[in-house]
Amino acid sequence: MSAEAASPNGASPETRPVDNPGRRRGRARIDLRRLGRAALFGPASRGGLPDAIGHVAEAHRAHFPDADLAVLRRAYVLAETSHRGQMRKSGEPYITHPLAVTLILAELGAETTTLTASLLHDTVEDTEVTLDQVRAGFGDEVCYLVDGVTKLEKVDYGAAAEPETFRKMLVATGDDVRVMSIKLADRLHNMRTLGVMRPEKQVRIAKVTSDVLIPLAERLGVQALKTELEDLVFAILHPAEYEITRALIAAQDAAADPLAAIADDVRRVLREAGITAEVLIRPRHFVSVHRVRMKRGELCPTDFGRLLVLVGEDADCYGALGELHTCFTPVISEFKDFIASPKFNLYQSLHTAVATPGGDVAEVLIRTHLMHKVAEAGVVALGNPYVPLDGPQSAATIARAAAGTTDGERVDPTRPGWLSRLLAWQESAPDPDTFWSTLRADLAQDREITVFRADGGTLGLPAGASCVDAAYAQHGEKAHACIGARVNGRLATLSTVLSDGDTVQLLLAEDTASGPSPDWLGHVRTPAARIAITGWLDAHPEGAAVPAAAPRPIASVTGGAMRRAAAGAVVGVPNATVRLAGCCTPVPPDAVTGFTVRGGAVTVHREGCPSVARMLSLGRPPVEVNWGATGDCRVTLVAEAFGRPQLLADLTEAIATAGVAVVSATVEPPSEQRVRHTYTLQLPDAAGLPALMRTMRDVPGVYDVSRAQHPATA
Repeated sequence: MSAEAASPNGASPETRPVDNPGRRRGRARIDLRRLGRAALFGPASRGGLPDAIGHVAEAHRAHFPDADLAVLRRAYVLAETSHRGQMRKSGEPYITHPLAVTLILAELGAETTTLTASLLHDTVEDTEVTLDQVRAGFGDEVCYLVDGVTKLEKVDYGAAAEPETFRKMLVATGDDVRVMSIKLADRLHNMRTLGVMRPEKQVRIAKVTSDVLIPLAERLGVQALKTELEDLVFAILHPAEYEITRALIAAQDAAADPLAAIADDVRRVLREAGITAEVLIRPRHFVSVHRVRMKRGELCPTDFGRLLVLVGEDADCYGALGELHTCFTPVISEFKDFIASPKFNLYQSLHTAVATPGGDVAEVLIRTHLMHKVAEAGVVALGNPYVPLDGPQSAATIARAAAGTTDGERVDPTRPGWLSRLLAWQESAPDPDTFWSTLRADLAQDREITVFRADGGTLGLPAGASCVDAAYAQHGEKAHACIGARVNGRLATLSTVLSDGDTVQLLLAEDTASGPSPDWLGHVRTPAARIAITGWLDAHPEGAAVPAAAPRPIASVTGGAMRRAAAGAVVGVPNATVRLAGCCTPVPPDAVTGFTVRGGAVTVHREGCPSVARMLSLGRPPVEVNWGATGDCRVTLVAEAFGRPQLLADLTEAIATAGVAVVSATVEPPSEQRVRHTYTLQLPDAAGLPALMRTMRDVPGVYDVSRAQHPATA
């Protein structure tokens, strides 16, 4: 993985803006040229590691004091000898690149196996070393990691080499996330040293970094790499905005920082409350400052940083929060609890903002030291995630606790929901161009929600996902027959956008031959759903011509003789003509009441009919009504359904099969994929009404059948 030497704007590493010593504290920048000379000519300390990787050993021992460094020495020797004679475009010995990548990972807390593979990550690609030699010398794990980050040859894949390389890395990451950790560190060092490349190549690499690598760093929780990658990409792709932001930060650095006084007040408040805490000022990186400026317009002095409060235990986080909200004025709209509800990338913190008596507003992050390690290093902080670590306070334990849910897909933090979905849909995208464009679109969705299935399981979906996405996530290709959904117990259209915490029940038609509507493509967010729908429509062009929710004109079907409804109702008015009201079509054994109308006739209504309340409000006296011997009767039913072809025919057939005559039927135009059918029916026996309604509900697509409350249109 060849790397170039220089900063994005041509500045030396010592003056590169994102490494401004006034903005970031930490280990001094390593002199790569000196390391290169040491790698080629420098002596090794007797019995120890070569001087060239002394910094790696120091950083590694800071996280793993008992680490066995012998394997690192052997890996370094193999890497140095195999890369000997190769130079970077900057003129530095090539060995400086794997050394720098390994140092990045060591400072993040990567374990020995990852560092070993990092030292060797370019040997198979750029030297005569083979995977078999790596396996023989360092074992299967190191060999797998090296193979995972090794590029495919352009001579074999041509223009498809880059997308297919990323596909290969992602598949390998599905089995071991350390593959992507190495790739991210490799890209960071290449971005740091990109300035010697032609401007057009800088832009191309920065664009891929922005579209693919930065979202992957975010999803894996490696914020330390993500933020620096963002700044480097920002400088290349948006140089004008970058210069404005750089000037604003430089001006603020030269002025007094109001956060320093607020930090002192916070330390005093927590000390007086007996809470042991470390309070730090955390400067915003360049892209973060730019985003705040775009959101708020003019920046305040406190917008250039945030306060970071580090405590020992989870309970101390909430204790510190309570003290800050008591002693300062909280900005309630800024409060977020990512401890009780961790982000999908393992991130945990309390976010709040407080206002001082002087009117300054400071954003505050509150987390434990272990949460901070996971927030900065993400999956790298897991160490070796495939070997359980002892001790309840290990970073891996914290990360696993953050990732664990009731869904089996989420229990293992090394296979989060988004990665499982990505690995699933990529199998259905054999074309490199389709895979590449779909991958970029998928990674552009930067938030994830969790919805609950009706059976108690959960589904992880991108923010903005609809019921269609949930259907394909739960049922795969069986979702082609989806006809609707219930969201939080209420019927909803398939286009309904789901929110975090919703409960969704998908309704599938019994007719498995039915397929999706082209309209579904307008409201899907997940690649798996889009690929499945597109595949079905391509395979069934004749079905695509008849969308499930195509507008229908109002249809009227009349059948059977217009027979007089034999009332079967006995009223307390002698010789009165009895009529059953058309607005509610009462049938035995409905509770009914009657009212005398013009001509002396008595009209019978169901007691719950709105007409009854209206008559009573007018002072009309009710007439007692009782049901006599049951016989044939007329009733109006309303069928609510999801629109689909042949629905009217299927409902009419179900009614006829039940031995019921259709007096009239109307079909209203569909609204949001739902359609209403109203039937006036002549039943031979009122006792058969419940069975008839059940039969109609069993027709695919029908989700409710009820008695009408208004007259039907004949």
